Amino acid sequence: MGSVNVRKRGNTYQYYFEAAPVNGKRKQISKSGFRTKTEALEEGNIAYNEYLTTGLNFKEQNISYSDYLDYWIENYCKTNLKYNTIQAYQTIIEKYLKPELGKYRLTTLTSVKLHSFITELCSKYNFSRSYFSNILKVIKGSFREACNVYGFVRYNPAMTLRLPKLENKKKNIKHVYTQDEIDKILTRFKDNDVFTCAFLTACYTGMRTGEVCALTWNDIDLKNGIIHIKHNVYDKKKDEKGKWYLGSTKTETGDRKVYISNTLLNALKNYKRKQSYLKKVYGSKYHYYHLEEVKNSYGKVIEYRIVENENHLLTLNTLNLVFTRENGLYSGTDITRYPYKIIHQELGIKNCRFYDLRGSYATRILKNGVEIRDVADILGHKNIETTENYYISSSNESRKDANDIFEKVIHSDIIDKISNYKY
Repeated sequence: MGSVNVRKRGNTYQYYFEAAPVNGKRKQISKSGFRTKTEALEEGNIAYNEYLTTGLNFKEQNISYSDYLDYWIENYCKTNLKYNTIQAYQTIIEKYLKPELGKYRLTTLTSVKLHSFITELCSKYNFSRSYFSNILKVIKGSFREACNVYGFVRYNPAMTLRLPKLENKKKNIKHVYTQDEIDKILTRFKDNDVFTCAFLTACYTGMRTGEVCALTWNDIDLKNGIIHIKHNVYDKKKDEKGKWYLGSTKTETGDRKVYISNTLLNALKNYKRKQSYLKKVYGSKYHYYHLEEVKNSYGKVIEYRIVENENHLLTLNTLNLVFTRENGLYSGTDITRYPYKIIHQELGIKNCRFYDLRGSYATRILKNGVEIRDVADILGHKNIETTENYYISSSNESRKDANDIFEKVIHSDIIDKISNYKY
C-alpha cells in the first residue's frame, strides 16, 4: 500500500489507493465525482487515514485521557452497559478521573501514575471500599478497551492496578430489619396499600426495588404462586412523557422465578381485588400505561418507555402495572420515597432503605438453614464468593421451601391484618 493517487475521469476527478489483497488479488478503494484535483486529494487523504485506523477518529499519539473517556462512554458503554451503570460511570469520570488524569495523553499514563492516583484518592476520601472499587473498575475498564478493543495503547497500564489497604474506611453497613421494625412500619402505613403491599413483596421475596416496582400482573401467577421476575424499572430526566423506563434485570441470572409464600399470596390477591375495585370507582379518570419503543439512529430498539395512554383509555397493549397509586398513577420507585422519610424521622429507624429488605431476607433464611446456593438463585446473583459457588445445587422444591421457612420466621398478627386489604 502506498499513498493516495488522483486521476481525471471525464469532467470530474477520482481518488484511489491500494487496499490489502484479498485471496492474493490486488484491491483498490476509490471514489469519483470531485470537481477539482485538490478536492479529490483532500478527501482521499481523509479516507486513507480512516482506512489505516479502521475508521477510528482518534490517533494514539494525540488523544487525551479526558477525550478518550468521552469516546469510551459513547462507543463502548452506551452499547454494552445499562443506563444506571453508565450514569454512575459518568459521575466518577467527571468528579475524579478528568480533574486529575484527564489532561494527560492516553499513551503517557503509566501503571505508576495510575497507582499513585488511586492511592492518593483513597487517602483523601472516606468512601466505602465498594465505591473505591467502582472507581477502579472505570479505570481498568477504560484502559482494557483502549488496548484490546480500539488499539489506542500498546499495553494496558491498569492491568495490575489494585486498591491499597484501606484503614478505617467507611464500611457498607446494610440494615437488617428486626421483626419489631417491620411491624412498626406496617402499622404506620396501614392505610397506604400500595406501599405496604410493595414492602411485603420485597420482604418475602428479596427482590430488588426496581424489580418490585416493574412488576405487572402478567408477571404474577397467583394460581401457582410464582412471580416471574423479568424486568427492572429505571428513571431518566423527566419530560412531557414522564421519566420511567422498563428494562431487563440487572444481570442475566436476574431473570428468574420465585415462589410466593401463603402470606404474600394472600396479600397480593387482596390487593389485586382492591385495585380492580378502584378501577371501577375512578372509571375514565383511572390512569393506564403502555410501552413505547425507543429506537436509535439505526432503527434498533434500545429502550422501552412507560407512557400514559391517551385520555386514560384502556387499550389492548395496556401495561397492567401492579404498584400504582389509588387512581392508577405510576410513580416507579418513588412510591418508597415519602414513606422512608417518615420511617427515618418519625419512627426513628435510621440508615435503612427499601432495598435493605433484600439483604434482610437473605440473612434470615441463611440463619434458618437455607443453603447459600438457593439464596443466590432466589436473589438472582450473577456471582457469589468462590467458596459459596460450591455449595449444594438448588432445585425448585428447595427454593419453594426457602419461602416457607421465611414465612414462619416473620409471621405476625400485624402482617396478617395488613395483608387483608379492605375496601
